[in-house]
Amino acid sequence: MNDLKLHRVIGLDLGVASQHSAVVLDGTGRVAARRRVSSTAASLGELERVALTGAAEGTTLIVVIEPTGPMWLPIAVYFGRRGHTVVRVSSAKAADLRRFLSRHAKSNGIDAETLARMPMVAPSGLHPVELSGADRASLDRRVRTVARLTREIGQRKVRIRALAQTAIPTIGAALGDDLNRTDLAVLERYAHPRALLAAGPARLTRLVHTESRGKLGAAKVEALRTAARQALELWAGDTAIALADLAEEIATEIRLLRLTETERARHEQARDAAHAQVDPAGLATSLPGLGPVGSTQLLAAMGRPGRFRSAAAFKAFTGLAPKASETGNTDRKSQPMSKAGNRALRTQLIQSANTARQLDPQLAAIYHAQMTERGANHLKALCVVAARLAERAWLTLSRGEPYTIRDLQDRPVTPAEARALIDEQFTVPAAVRRRRRSKKQAGRAPQHCTMQEESQPTAGHEATRPSTTITSTPAAVNPDPTEVLTALPT
Repeated sequence: MNDLKLHRVIGLDLGVASQHSAVVLDGTGRVAARRRVSSTAASLGELERVALTGAAEGTTLIVVIEPTGPMWLPIAVYFGRRGHTVVRVSSAKAADLRRFLSRHAKSNGIDAETLARMPMVAPSGLHPVELSGADRASLDRRVRTVARLTREIGQRKVRIRALAQTAIPTIGAALGDDLNRTDLAVLERYAHPRALLAAGPARLTRLVHTESRGKLGAAKVEALRTAARQALELWAGDTAIALADLAEEIATEIRLLRLTETERARHEQARDAAHAQVDPAGLATSLPGLGPVGSTQLLAAMGRPGRFRSAAAFKAFTGLAPKASETGNTDRKSQPMSKAGNRALRTQLIQSANTARQLDPQLAAIYHAQMTERGANHLKALCVVAARLAERAWLTLSRGEPYTIRDLQDRPVTPAEARALIDEQFTVPAAVRRRRRSKKQAGRAPQHCTMQEESQPTAGHEATRPSTTITSTPAAVNPDPTEVLTALPT
């Protein structure tokens, strides 16, 4: 893309329920053709023929597309197989582009031509599409399926709890925080409060004892029966509440939940098999905090490590890097993180960071400095640790060497030694955590607090980190807690 005169550019505005709109630009930037195409070999082949008509021998195409659902994949496969370059506009830039166009005019033709001109006006916003091999493609598909089924399971459990509390308003106190197999077994059989009471203490106790493998018993049963008794007293036979129908709906939801869990288990087995093929050396699982689930998410989203030119480039891909804000001689720091790229990967890295900072002294030092010196709250500090974890993940996979936990002098340490070092030097005081959780600035006017925070020295954890580790500028982030994590343990 450095010399566009050697290429012709196709801007493709992908249609989901309609044909795609294509605009072809020649090497000078003039519109050479406009076409409507579909995702078939014949239609795309005709577009290729029209685009190369009159071009010099050896001219290749640059095909610019937006990530519109799954519709980009057939385009990427067809043109990539024929030796052309396929690039995607970043999701953030595509959203900004749509917002701008909607202020003036919005048509498929305008969208396609704008995409075609992106290599000329904003080449840094384009990302070459690199299709994975069979193993990576299988891993990516299984990871996405498991994630979707996990979301569905969570949503269905929320619905089951809501339905149960509709029939028996006080049953929430008798159910576990996360509906367990004992709760589901009881609700599937006895969601009607009258049926719950009619079952009798002995039968309920046997059911609860069996499903909980002996962990629960009479106390659980008494709580359930008390809730059922209170519900019958409340409803008093009123026909406004269809208790029998509610009970049937709850049973149906539980059966669907079990089916979804069975399907998820099947896909998890296939995911783990693909994981073993993609990363036989276990490099991803050697990273602190990731574990089997996090490592599959990392491998599926990253693809081939070499497609990123540096650790910083991969960090930017995750959306954990801060936005740039420069004007004149001013470079504004402490900008919010960009949140570009794969949301599932970003969420996983932040979750993993909470474990990693308890295992790795270097990451613990970063977290400790953010909490005690820079005024960050727990989530913001985790986002900074997650950014560092993303860089180290890229280095580990690109070098092909397992991750080694080291102290601040870059000496390898055992897990026990690492934990002892963290407990001794990088435990955040409880008083600091309380202040960070509070939204109030007690004892000082707000402007004074702001001035004090701005006057803090810029030296942080980088001053104590070994020179052999990543020493890029600290990622100052200010995430929106509602986007990814709402209740991480502290």
